[in-house]
Amino acid sequence: MSLEEAARQLKMAVHDSQVAFDCVGLGDLERAQEHAVIARAATDAAMTALAQALEDMTPEQALAEGERAITAMEDA
Repeated sequence: MSLEEAARQLKMAVHDSQVAFDCVGLGDLERAQEHAVIARAATDAAMTALAQALEDMTPEQALAEGERAITAMEDA
């Protein structure tokens, strides 16, 4: 997995966490739990990608790839 994938997964985790939070406020606990599980899975996927990047990339490569990943997310 790439840093672009890690960034995408983190963005998804933030979204699903917010939905879960909102569902708690609405009393929809089943839906809140569903989105909390999805957020956790996205966070786990991001952690996997980041762990692999730590092993495979130099700090300079991580900087360049991270900039590309964020730019790609903003352009999408």
